[in-house]
Parts: sequence; C-alpha cells; structure tokens
Amino acid sequence: MALRRHLRIVTGGIEVKGRHMTPSIKAAFATSDRHKIDQHFGTASAILIYTVTPEQATVVEFAQFGDLDQDGHEDKLAAKLALLQGCTVVYCQAVGGSAIQQLLALGIQPIRVDTGAVIAPLLADLQAALRGGQGPAWLNRAIARQRQTESADERFAMMEAEGWRE
Repeated sequence: MALRRHLRIVTGGIEVKGRHMTPSIKAAFATSDRHKIDQHFGTASAILIYTVTPEQATVVEFAQFGDLDQDGHEDKLAAKLALLQGCTVVYCQAVGGSAIQQLLALGIQPIRVDTGAVIAPLLADLQAALRGGQGPAWLNRAIARQRQTESADERFAMMEAEGWRE
C-alpha cells in the first residue's frame, strides 16, 4: 500500500526554557475529516499528526492513503508505521493485535476511542497532562525518555564546549 498524498508542515525551532526543553509529543489521529476519529488504524484513509506542548497543539502532517480491506494485508501497515516514526501516541476507533505489537515496539501507544470522538478535547487533555505531570503512565514514560535524551545531548554539548576530544 502506498501513501497517496502527504502534507508536511515545516516549523522551526524548539522552545527551550532555562536549561530544559518544554515537554512535547507528537500525537496521531486516524481521521477522514481532520476533526474526529472515525478510522480503524490498519485501514485508515488518512492520519493527522500534531505536535503537542503544554501551551499549544500544531498540525505538522496530514497523510492520505488508498482504500484497504480490514483483513489480510499485513504489508498495509508499513507506510503508516513509517509515517508515525517519532510519534508518542496514535488514536483510532480500532486497532488489530499485530498492529498493536508493531506500534508498541516503536514506542507508540495505540489508544482506542469511540467512533466519532472529537480530536480537539483529546488534544486539550494531552496539553493538560503535559502541564500538570499527572498524565497516564504511557505519557509519563515518554516524557521521561525525552528528558533522558535531552540530558545526554546537553552533557555532550557541554563536553564539546570544553574542548573534549575522543
């Protein structure tokens, strides 16, 4: 299955407050209309991706796929999984067992919601969790991984500034 249309919105910069980056995640939604979740992950005709920080949620990508049957096409997931690289969570109306395993292996939490769930309140919930630190366990783990990576990057930058050589 091939990607049919793909829109990527390029934004610049990473907001840094003090020495620590503001927590941010990428959240994906299986949607046909960009407003509500109405797609099964494996057969989603489109996926919308936001970057979410405590202060804002910004669309960064929207990809459309060809029509697919629900069963029998395991290779249909490859394009979707590639698109979701770097995402923390994907919301959909349903997701199969094989897809769940592949998503979790990539560090992406699949979340099943009722058909027609509106995206805006889900984004607001993610923002509130990022602000308050009282999010679900999968979100807290993702933020902890992000901070570990940030800490390692900062350590290497300081070593380089001091003239460290291998």
